[in-house]
Amino acid sequence: MSEPTSLTYKAAGVDVEAGDDASRRAANLARTTYRPEIAELDGVAFFDGRFKKYKEPLLLGGTDGVGTKLKIAFEMNKHDTVGIDLVAMSVNDLARRGGEPLVFLPYFATSNLDPDVAEQVAAGIAEGCRQANCSIIGGETAELPGFYQPGEYDLAGSAFGVVERSRVITGEAITDGDVILGLASSGLHSNGYSLARKALLAEFALEQYVPQLKATLGAAMLTPTRIYVKSVLAALEAGANLHGLAHITGGGFRKLEKIVPPHLQAEIDFDSWPRPALFQLIQQTGDIAETEMRGAFNLGLGFAAVVPASEAEATRRIFEEAGETVYLIGQIRPRQD
Repeated sequence: MSEPTSLTYKAAGVDVEAGDDASRRAANLARTTYRPEIAELDGVAFFDGRFKKYKEPLLLGGTDGVGTKLKIAFEMNKHDTVGIDLVAMSVNDLARRGGEPLVFLPYFATSNLDPDVAEQVAAGIAEGCRQANCSIIGGETAELPGFYQPGEYDLAGSAFGVVERSRVITGEAITDGDVILGLASSGLHSNGYSLARKALLAEFALEQYVPQLKATLGAAMLTPTRIYVKSVLAALEAGANLHGLAHITGGGFRKLEKIVPPHLQAEIDFDSWPRPALFQLIQQTGDIAETEMRGAFNLGLGFAAVVPASEAEATRRIFEEAGETVYLIGQIRPRQD
């Protein structure tokens, strides 16, 4: 009489060996992001927390994900850029406070772990961290059988950084007469994809070449989020007088309004910069009202800086020397009822 077959973890849907393989690959990629302050002891990365160049360091943290942009990655079977998005969404939030990102902790979860896909995602995360000059010192890969659809996964991540107490940017310094500089985005970034997918995929296939975009729709929609960290830090080091900074993400230009003191308001000229073709295509195809577009998308600007009018041109040059495309998009005025 044969012995009954015992139930195993692998038979239940969790492949421990695949998880170990994915973790090893991710760890090797993480080492490519180490800053000089990172020390690795017995395979564990530690950060020297003395912050030697800071007199009164304050710790900053931010957590975010990629959202339904991942649906495009699944359908395109292209996974090496969404990791950049994951890093960008958190480190840009630190930058809007004047913070320098130091470390990043990613979380990758899927129903059935494919080490090759996980490695592609990890490669994108490592690239995002190199762009932001922050180090991956930990993270988690989770295999959750039956929790996600086959071939799908979810991403989340947390960034931690530091800012000098005297240089924290809150928006409180914004005053009547200040002007608003907009820094160009690389595309949709990682927001508004539920609306964008509903508008575009009813008429276009992801693999379809779209002349207006000079690319396939899928390639245009997977363009990774721009990381503004180094440009913001370069502006601060150059002495730019940044009264307020906004990361234009979910909620569109409401993000800019939220940093302005309550007795003031931001007046934006939406014709002051060229609207990229992808946003025009979304609006036309979905028959979307202009107010809805402004409340859902970045419309070609992923970051904004509020500066004194007398210093606008000098600050623009600093950002341009750091590699940004900059537009004068509005001004600060007393709030009207």
